[in-house]
This record gives sequence, structure tokens and C-alpha cells, in this order.
Amino acid sequence: MSRDGYVKPNVLDQNCESRQALELISDKWTALIVYALVDGPRRHGELRRTVDGISQKMLTQTLRRMEAEGLVERDVLDRVPPHVEYSLTPLGRTLEKPLVAICEWAMEHLDELRDARSAHARTAA
Repeated sequence: MSRDGYVKPNVLDQNCESRQALELISDKWTALIVYALVDGPRRHGELRRTVDGISQKMLTQTLRRMEAEGLVERDVLDRVPPHVEYSLTPLGRTLEKPLVAICEWAMEHLDELRDARSAHARTAA
């Protein structure tokens, strides 16, 4: 700790709040929701259809957590019936580049990952 009481964040320290931030953004649903919102706002149903495999409950929980952490904003549109859209906040937009890069890496290296798993399974058997 420095004289002014500032403690440098350290994600390796389990008691550091930066670890909680890392846990939030490394959650698969958070990463996929950010990826889905890169092109602009989406309604809840659109997100559920876009993020294949996410349950309604998990989508709602993840969006609430992301909203509480300042990553997404919920906009209630004055229509009949009312519509709700979710979009990335300026803070959420700072995650676009790293999380899109991770998603793209996963898609680009899928064959190599499959090959490695297959080779490992053969040697482990």
C-alpha cells in the first residue's frame, strides 16, 4: 500500500475487486452477450435467439448483472406494447475489442483445438 492508501489492483489476489471484474467479463454468457451487442441494441428475445443455448433465466440474470456493473443499459421504448432494448454502455464498448478478439480466436482455431483434443484422447486411452 502506498502512503496515500492506494493499493494497486491485482487480479491474482482473491480479495481484490479486480478479480470480480475479471470473473464478470470472463463469464461465457457475458462475453457472448457483448459479442451479440457489438452491432447495436437488441431486444431480450433477439438476444435469446442470437445467443444459442442461453436460457431465459440465465439471460435475464446476466443482463441484470451487466447492467449493475455498468456494461449494458436497458432502454424502455415508449410504444404499445412497451419494448425494452439492451445496448452496450461506453464502459461496455471498451470490452468490444478484447472480447470480439477472443470470440474470433475461438472460431479461427477450432480445427487446431479439435486436433489437440483428439490427439490427447488417443494418448490418454
